[in-house]
Amino acid sequence: MKTIHVFVALCDNKYQGIVPVPASIGNGQDPKTNLYWGCGNGIKSYFKRSGEWKIISSQLNPSPNILERLLFKHTSKNIYLLADAYDGQVIRQTTVDFLNASSGKNEIEIKAGQKKIYFGGASDLLAYMGHDGLMDFSLQEKFENAGDKRRETIILACYSKNYFSSHLRSTGSSPLLWTSGLMCPEAYTLHDAIHEWVNEKPGPTIRLAAAKAYSRYQHCSIKAAQNLLVQGW
Repeated sequence: MKTIHVFVALCDNKYQGIVPVPASIGNGQDPKTNLYWGCGNGIKSYFKRSGEWKIISSQLNPSPNILERLLFKHTSKNIYLLADAYDGQVIRQTTVDFLNASSGKNEIEIKAGQKKIYFGGASDLLAYMGHDGLMDFSLQEKFENAGDKRRETIILACYSKNYFSSHLRSTGSSPLLWTSGLMCPEAYTLHDAIHEWVNEKPGPTIRLAAAKAYSRYQHCSIKAAQNLLVQGW
């Protein structure tokens, strides 16, 4: 069994340093209509439509910072995906939680029937999606590798390689996909990257799949998308 944990910082006009979006999709306290969650290309809506994933459970307010938690199972493989919608005003804590999990810390136990599944620092793949809060604040916390497990990360946020690399390097996780410039962190990029990861494809294949998805939805060339979505250090 493999596990994927996705940390989503809900889009928030009020509490994040972003170019404002329409109020209905930029309310970071309302996941139902949020750009990165309940909208058509948000994590919840996009993965629920996918024929590759089946939703197992949904929980509102599982913790003070998380407004909704979804558990998905892959339809043909023994792989589970946990997606957490963080209140947009706690983007700093979202970032800290993601980096701690990338370090192998803060293991989370989720029950699916009689089965116990472990996420957080026990995950095989960890992803962050949303505004790059590190453009607005700095972190003093240290994120040291806490285990021997091989972990990979995907960070879909503007200039994520530039802003996350100094923190991520000490975690022991490997950057499978992150960005070199401005981007729109919607679910199709993550979905298609995960499709190849699930099928144990090599890094360049994963990157190309993500770039093709981004190119298709953002109406840019595949070359431009590949220049944006990069791998490794």
